[in-house]
Amino acid sequence: MFTGIIESVGRIAAVEPLGGDMRLRVDAGGLDVADVRIGDSIAVSGVCLTVLECAGKLLVFDVSGETAARTTLSDARVGTGVNLEKALLPTTRLGGHLVSGHVDAVGTVVGREAAARSVRLTIKAPEALARYIAVKGSICVDGVSLTVNAVEGAEFELNLIPHTLSETSFGNVDAGRRVNLEVDILARYLERLLQGAGAAKRGDAITTDFLRRHGFLK
Repeated sequence: MFTGIIESVGRIAAVEPLGGDMRLRVDAGGLDVADVRIGDSIAVSGVCLTVLECAGKLLVFDVSGETAARTTLSDARVGTGVNLEKALLPTTRLGGHLVSGHVDAVGTVVGREAAARSVRLTIKAPEALARYIAVKGSICVDGVSLTVNAVEGAEFELNLIPHTLSETSFGNVDAGRRVNLEVDILARYLERLLQGAGAAKRGDAITTDFLRRHGFLK
């Protein structure tokens, strides 16, 4: 588990295709790797990966074909900046929100504009993910825990303060960039719980009709 509070921005040092999947070598930058061990989990732009090697500041990970297909790691290029966070400890301050590192979908930045000293970012999520995104709720974007300011359809708006811009890979993000999205884990479990016995049946998704039939709406 992670908190969505980025510890360092690293750089992809090498991408090695390996028979349908790939091996990723990441320069950890300012990340403290003194306590990193083989088998540890590290979130790389929001994707939970397992450390295979740790040689100085160079971290090595395997990325399965499934992970590459469902995240922006399929876009990985040498020199690309990546947000890094080590797995949380029982004593870690939970400054963001609980993040699993299991990316739900890839969204696209559709707008960026200045807002005083901050930046207002608009992201379009896949339609199937929109129901999990709520105003003033939490969302993880490229591994960063952020608060949703506004939602309209499948598009949502975020405010990036100067600190976030300087300490993450968002400093140079612009329209057209693909980003990893992980919705609040509580939203996913709440939907499943609301399905009740219907959770074992295929196609019984949470809809307005479903909520009305089960007494949640009149």
